[in-house]
Amino acid sequence: MKITFVLPFAGLAGGIRVAAIYAERLKKRGHEVFVVSLPPDPISPLQQVKSLLKGKGLLSNKEGSHFDGVDVPHRVLERCRPITDADVPDADVVIATWWETAEWVAKMSEAKGAKAYFIQHHEIFEGMPKERVEATWSQPLHKITISKWLVELSQERYGDRNISFVPNSVDTEQFYAPPRGKQPIPTVGMLYAPIGWKGCEVSLKAFSLAAQKIPNLRLVAFGSSAPTADLPLPEGTQYIQRPAQNTIKDIYASCDVWLCGSWSEGFHLPPLEAMACRCPVVSTQVGGPLDIVKEGVNGYLVPLGDSTALANQLVHVLSLPETEWQTMSDAAYATATQYTWDDAVELFEAALHTAIDRQRRGDFSRVSAPKDVSPQQTPI
Repeated sequence: MKITFVLPFAGLAGGIRVAAIYAERLKKRGHEVFVVSLPPDPISPLQQVKSLLKGKGLLSNKEGSHFDGVDVPHRVLERCRPITDADVPDADVVIATWWETAEWVAKMSEAKGAKAYFIQHHEIFEGMPKERVEATWSQPLHKITISKWLVELSQERYGDRNISFVPNSVDTEQFYAPPRGKQPIPTVGMLYAPIGWKGCEVSLKAFSLAAQKIPNLRLVAFGSSAPTADLPLPEGTQYIQRPAQNTIKDIYASCDVWLCGSWSEGFHLPPLEAMACRCPVVSTQVGGPLDIVKEGVNGYLVPLGDSTALANQLVHVLSLPETEWQTMSDAAYATATQYTWDDAVELFEAALHTAIDRQRRGDFSRVSAPKDVSPQQTPI
């Protein structure tokens, strides 16, 4: 097949990493793959002046990309604008990867290929045009998504039952740890991201509550940005900003339990990556954790926003006898390694064939108007 991925800015976001994995592996399977993306948003003179006045120096939008080093042709547009027919080659299938790219792909000619929509989240975020985002779910594009809650959302809210389910996997060459015991000092790990729906305030409150019962409790966190004054980390936290990709496994392996307090996630790779490094997970009921966490086996799930329940489960996992913790650790590892990226790329490839077949048959029936169904909530 000739396959085109249409991306927003191809930076270091988790969804871009997943797209890069599929692009690279599809090429290795003999397909002709092409990627087109936008450049980063330009930094305005006013933003530069504000940064200088705050003593932060000049801003830079050169953060690297998960496509760096990936052997796939990749065109970055000269400026931020809609991607059109003129920007992409003729192909068998063209894949939108974000709500705005879905608008562009829907307008492309048939020569650009059957139209697919790779959905990695319900992108109703603060500042997004809600009606336009929702409308993309009704476009005649074959949907491919990564978690069961997104499949259910498509069926129940948008009335579209013909959707391909392709769960994410984890690269066990990048994320791994040998069998291990608990840390000498009880240690909780988490991703730090000062974005409301990521629920860091929920996670930090849970850690604080757990620390009242485990006084020497230690927190390890990593993220792409510096901690903010509005969302400070507890004193004594080990924080790693933008860790090198080959060192993230060591962060996971230094923890006794991985904490996720998100309000909403399309999938969320860190819990699965932590499991590959033999770390049990305590999470709110979001995205990937809903699919991979088996209660009391490899971790625990709690209701959205419930810091007290998160704290109680953190304390429970941290208080397990060594042999019981190791059993949970081994179960986490088994979960992460039972389904590989090779398995995922086969499903993704089959989904692309489905998109081609549906377009050839003209099989894009109308879907229902959106219903007021919200399996996960995003605080605005």
